[in-house]
Amino acid sequence: MEDYGRFLALLVSALLVGFVSVIFSLVWVFHYREGLSWDGGPREFNWHPVLVITGFVFIQGIAIIVYRLPWTWKCSKLLMKFIHAGLNTIAMILAIVSMVAVFEYHNARNIPNMYSLHSWIGLTAVIFYSFQLFLGFAVFLLPFAPVPLRAALMPIHVYSGLTVFATVIATALMGITEKLIFSLKNPAYSASPPEATFVNCLGLLLVIFGALILWMASRSHWKRPPEENAKVLQPIGGTPEVTEAESTMTDGSNADKSDLRISSEAARKQTLKLDEAGQRSTM
Repeated sequence: MEDYGRFLALLVSALLVGFVSVIFSLVWVFHYREGLSWDGGPREFNWHPVLVITGFVFIQGIAIIVYRLPWTWKCSKLLMKFIHAGLNTIAMILAIVSMVAVFEYHNARNIPNMYSLHSWIGLTAVIFYSFQLFLGFAVFLLPFAPVPLRAALMPIHVYSGLTVFATVIATALMGITEKLIFSLKNPAYSASPPEATFVNCLGLLLVIFGALILWMASRSHWKRPPEENAKVLQPIGGTPEVTEAESTMTDGSNADKSDLRISSEAARKQTLKLDEAGQRSTM
């Protein structure tokens, strides 16, 4: 890997900042906000920031760069797809639970739902993330989608994944600011009490974590080498997609072996292009 030392330094920094962000969220709710519970009260609401930061930010960020880890390049691409999908699934579950906690708290306290920009953008991010996850499973993980469709959708998949990640961080910043404004009365948020300063530092950590993840995900020289990927796109328990293409052509015509080899080579090249694009893939 080119600039391996720099990549390793950024990776360690991102993991450290992300982990500290999760710790900060726990310190916030336990030291300043009464802790965690599931009783319809403020302690149930506290699950929302903890789960969003843990799942929707930290775990999703790790899922984005999992293909970039050089010690995984000898692993099967299919295995890495399962890891990528699994991390995103965990993040999605935690995000949904965090939203349930907010709605239950609001309903128990007769607080209106979905009136703030934070809630609008947050719900939109969850919906798009759900669609992104479904698309990832249906098109890139299951063996049914044709290679041309995967190649056409991969740039959209990558771009939308990074966009959702950046949107989630922006939404989290709006949310913690909104919570401080509503909660801090004496002294007020504008007086910069210790809780306000502490949570503002948490917001800075989220920005730094997001910047590190997006930087690593956008460096083309840190992507998984294509020569390690030319053998993938293999369905579970079956044969590689290139072999499936060859089989289809053989069954459908009486083309000679030279024509079959030419067609197979074209399919392999298209598979390689797809995998090169897929190094920055995120669901």
